Amino acid sequence: MPRLLEHIDAIARKQRRDVLYVEFHDTDGCAVDFSALPLRRQITEWLDSQGIRWQPCGGVASEHRLSAYAGQIYIDLPFDPEDPGFRKVQAYLEHPDGTMKFHGATFYALPLQVAMRNAHHDEPGFWERWADRF
Repeated sequence: MPRLLEHIDAIARKQRRDVLYVEFHDTDGCAVDFSALPLRRQITEWLDSQGIRWQPCGGVASEHRLSAYAGQIYIDLPFDPEDPGFRKVQAYLEHPDGTMKFHGATFYALPLQVAMRNAHHDEPGFWERWADRF
């Protein structure tokens, strides 16, 4: 069933902080139902088992291109190396050198400063006006 997802940059602006998210990659070149992807399920089940909130989200919004959903999930923790939850997620997803442990997923931190570049997207009616010009 279709559902509306918030873009990760809109989430950052709403939270007023840097945000974390994971994006999944199609590893065989075929269309993927990301919600059924075993790796995505493994990661979201692990987050659930750790009591870490997450939600599906879109990538960074763009007025210049449309992107298909890539299974992204927002992880509701601050990007803070001192935060125990962040360190737990980072250790689960990444090797100590910052490379991913799981082929087919990438762990991102989106700085609020970058998300603010799209603050005009939050103006009432922005996307409706954009769609009318599309």
